[in-house]
Amino acid sequence: MPKKIRELKSLLLQAGFSYRPGKGSHTNWYHPLLPGRVTLSGKDGNDAKAYQEKDVNNALQKVEEIKQAQEEEQE
Repeated sequence: MPKKIRELKSLLLQAGFSYRPGKGSHTNWYHPLLPGRVTLSGKDGNDAKAYQEKDVNNALQKVEEIKQAQEEEQE
């Protein structure tokens, strides 16, 4: 069962992303450690598309990898 758009937004917020509204139902999500953005479209109650879940999961994974690399450098 696909996640809802609101669940993806919640995951991004918990990971430290901030957002700016885009056109219509689009929101652009930014993280200080990542170049670029993650764009989500759709209302909060809509089911997320597979590519949206994949984009969010990839972004979250990249943030974790960067954080781990920074921790290793400090040791």
